[in-house]
Amino acid sequence: MDERPIGRSVISRDRFSRLFSLGDRNDPSSFAPGLIIGEDDPDFPISIAPFYSSMDNSNIPSSMKVQTRAKLCFPFDSLDTWEASQGLVLPPSLVESNSGEFGSGIELVPITWNSLHHDQSLLTNGLQPSLIVLTDSPQLSSSPGLLERALLTIRTSFPSSLIWTPGIGGPDNCALLSWMGVDIFDMARSRQASSLGVLLSETGPRMPERSTNEDSSMDSQKEMWIRAISATRSAIRDCSLRDLAERQSTSSPRSVEHLRRHDQLSFEFSKKIGMTSSSVDFGKKLRCHSFESRNDVTIRNWREDISENYEPPSRQRDVLVLLPCSAKKPYRLSQSHSRFRRAIGNSRAHEVMVTAPLGLVPRDLEDLWPAAHYDIPVTGDWDEDELSIIRSMISRLVERVGYSKIVNHSGIELSLGDWVVIDTRMGASAGSGESLERLQDAISSSFSQGDGGETDFSVREEKMKSISRFQFGSDEWLEDCQIRGRPPIFTITKDGVQMAKWDPRRGRFLLSKASLGIMRRLKLLKSVEIHSGLDWVGDIFPSMIAHYDGSILVGDEVLVIQEGELIGSARALAPGWEWPLGPGKLAKSRHRL
Repeated sequence: MDERPIGRSVISRDRFSRLFSLGDRNDPSSFAPGLIIGEDDPDFPISIAPFYSSMDNSNIPSSMKVQTRAKLCFPFDSLDTWEASQGLVLPPSLVESNSGEFGSGIELVPITWNSLHHDQSLLTNGLQPSLIVLTDSPQLSSSPGLLERALLTIRTSFPSSLIWTPGIGGPDNCALLSWMGVDIFDMARSRQASSLGVLLSETGPRMPERSTNEDSSMDSQKEMWIRAISATRSAIRDCSLRDLAERQSTSSPRSVEHLRRHDQLSFEFSKKIGMTSSSVDFGKKLRCHSFESRNDVTIRNWREDISENYEPPSRQRDVLVLLPCSAKKPYRLSQSHSRFRRAIGNSRAHEVMVTAPLGLVPRDLEDLWPAAHYDIPVTGDWDEDELSIIRSMISRLVERVGYSKIVNHSGIELSLGDWVVIDTRMGASAGSGESLERLQDAISSSFSQGDGGETDFSVREEKMKSISRFQFGSDEWLEDCQIRGRPPIFTITKDGVQMAKWDPRRGRFLLSKASLGIMRRLKLLKSVEIHSGLDWVGDIFPSMIAHYDGSILVGDEVLVIQEGELIGSARALAPGWEWPLGPGKLAKSRHRL
């Protein structure tokens, strides 16, 4: 009997992690992240542990079986069993040696570091097995950078497959491993802990606390797993998995190392293909509560874009005003920034906020993700790493733009070579009367009387163009447009026809049908081409895609093309690396022409 693929659909995405429903999407029997259990493990609810595994070591190479514990494969009428040969597993250090005997299976596929480099069958077009087993996970986990590279390769090459890393998962790192792309865990470490009289908890291995009647039994280990799986699923659902992964990483030096190496690889990878988000769902926060937060790819991409690509409005390229950030976002809503803006009183001064961990946030971009949506403890103190990043960004921005004067109200000491820097704080607080008076005097002396007038802090044409350049790479589509409405939401029209609305809560333009043609002509939006002859009546699914842009980001407005003609647009739900084979819906339809 042919092996049948598991039914799986994505409930929620958070970077490389996925909350999958397994089985009939209308009535799922289980979910992932979840557990795979064996004969020595305690019984778990099927909702937590959808699979059962067994090994046969009587022959070489050994083989493995995985059985579904519920009716998870279409048409959902029976349990299913998958079988695979593990092949010859060489140590990762022998990666240059081609063993020629790799793991093989249909819906269950074992993969090793060696087979990732030499097994040509993994390149089969459309290959998306139900479950991939990284069989040498323990060895890769002990070798710097190898586990991270293997998981990144597998996740992006097989976006629909569930990934199992045998022997390395536990309640203390399942959120971290899920952040890196792992979906399925086992109880090997918990069994070992139990045999040693240790309880493997969410914070790491520890001795049971006898005063509360704890013990190291497998039933106790089971409870730790249920709590950890529940917390991980909940964090994926509300897009807070990064925060949970950072907290879990502190349970061991090795986990911290894995997170840092994963961050570096993700940053390098993001330069090649779409991975992060271009906008945000209402209410989402980027939590920056630890040192590790500053290495997240979302933050690093922001810092690089501001340093190397950002261009301020044309009339604000003369005087740079550096201001401290505020706990309230966007900054303009805070009382402190209301006072700063009254003191500045000139629309030609370019206001840029100094903040950790983003470095710099220009006033014209303060509504964007992640600038308006990050959450960080505000203490007023800076460490040397933060200061180094901020000073480097300021230096690069000043060098590129060529400001004639820098008014420094941030409180950070600056030395910028030949550029004039006016310190308006002089050791005092930013909101003191003396500091604000010096700020006002510095701005007044920088412009001739009447040059710039009173500052209009609402979102207007220059701000819209600046945001467009930052998001689309051009503001040409806004030429001859009128911007009307009541701040902070604006309507953009051209010749009486609505082109878009600006939605500051999500940090994106809501483009209308009328704008799609000009956006295509100017090549400002990414696109997906669906198969000819297809009647497009719903959202965008994998089976519909003929060609796509690999740089698509979550939240992007994507043009839908068929037979060379523009037929509408959709909002991307999945990043470019997941196209075209990711499970479930990839984009939600927006407009049909």
